[in-house]
This record gives sequence, structure tokens and C-alpha cells, in this order.
Amino acid sequence: IGSGSFGEIYSGTNIQTNEEVAIKLENVKTKHPQLLYESKLYRVLQGGTGIPDVRWFGVEGDYNVLVMDLLGPSLEDLFNFCSRKLSLKTVLMLADHMINRVEFVHSKSFLHRDIKPDNFLMSLGWQVYCIDFGLAKKYRDSSTHQHIPYRENKNLTGTARYASMNTHLGIEQSRRDDLESLGYVLMYFLRGSLPWQGLKAGTKKHKYERISEKRFLPQLRPSVEVIQQNLHHTSITAAH
Repeated sequence: IGSGSFGEIYSGTNIQTNEEVAIKLENVKTKHPQLLYESKLYRVLQGGTGIPDVRWFGVEGDYNVLVMDLLGPSLEDLFNFCSRKLSLKTVLMLADHMINRVEFVHSKSFLHRDIKPDNFLMSLGWQVYCIDFGLAKKYRDSSTHQHIPYRENKNLTGTARYASMNTHLGIEQSRRDDLESLGYVLMYFLRGSLPWQGLKAGTKKHKYERISEKRFLPQLRPSVEVIQQNLHHTSITAAH
């Protein structure tokens, strides 16, 4: 049914309860295994609103296996189903859910580092879920809340289209980078595309450079202002 940052995802059935589940597989011989790490992170986040329940993790044959809740379509799938047009009201509702999910992950001392429409799923009750923590990283000590040190010359982690400016510049990510990526996702939903999509380049490095050059263009400003104004209006309406 899909693929994550480090594995393939299948739908399956619990033969005891007949319940449908999602099964993520990762070859045990993979050079940089991540599924065990991801399963531990799900345990840390367990119980949070919009975090899938983990049913089982273990090794089966040649694969590391993570079994979890089977959820609905991703926001990317829904966007395409809606002919790549979402109303402002829908985008604002999604923004409210997505910001809350990211805030919860941050409250547990982790960064997601791959915020994109594919990594948010809808449930039957129209609840937004955050998934795919294979690239997540701890940004502070859980006890002392001491932040990780500032670093430069880091490789780009995540999806280039939605990665923050600092990520493209090789600066160690922090909470603001998840939020900047989320901002690009909302612009994408509101505009139908981002100005730096589809850029051609000879190498991945050159493509990243071209994406960086395209950021913060004047044509993005109206979308930013519309979201800011309407988020304020929506929050006031919700309060009443």
C-alpha cells in the first residue's frame, strides 16, 4: 500500500480478530536498519492523539516487521482525489490538526524531520494521524531539556521539496524546521504546487541549490497572508 523512508508497507489481517492492520517490512540485511528505532519511537509517542498504535515488532524470516493500525488515505492521496484543490477552510482545519501533531512530537523531545503530505493520514473519523518516524531525531535531553548543539555541514535529511532553508544550508535541524516544512505543505495545499517543484538539475546537489534559490518568492506572500488572517478568524470562531 506504500513505502516509507526505510521500508515497504503492506495491508494485512489479524487472523485471530480479523482486524485489518498495516505491516511495515525492512530487509534484515539493509545497510542502515531503521525499523527497530522507529518502533521504539512509536512506543515513546504511544497514547498521543493522532499517533498510530503499534501492535507488534519483531523479526520474521528475512524481514524486520512492524505491525500497526491501518489508517485511511494520506493527505497527498486526498489532495489528488480532490483534483488538487482544497478550500481555505479545509486547509485551515488540516493546519490545526497537523500543528497539534507536530507539537506533541516536539513535547516528547523529538523532531520529525520529514514533514510532507504523505506522512499524514486520515482515519475514518476524520482524525489526522502523523506517521513515518524513520528520520526522527532527539533534539533535547528528556530530563534536562538541554538542546543539541548547533552544527553545520549536515547532509539534507527529509524531502527536498518541503525541507527548510536551514536544512538546505546544512544547518542542524530544530523545531522551527519542522514548522517551516509544515508551512510549505500548507502553501502546497492552498496553491496546488510550490514554485520550486519540477526544477531540472544535473546533480542532486545542484537541484537542492536551485530549490534554495527559489524560496521566499513574492508570489508566496499572498498565500501566507491569507492563512495568517484566516487562522486568526477561525480560532475566534472556534472559541465561540
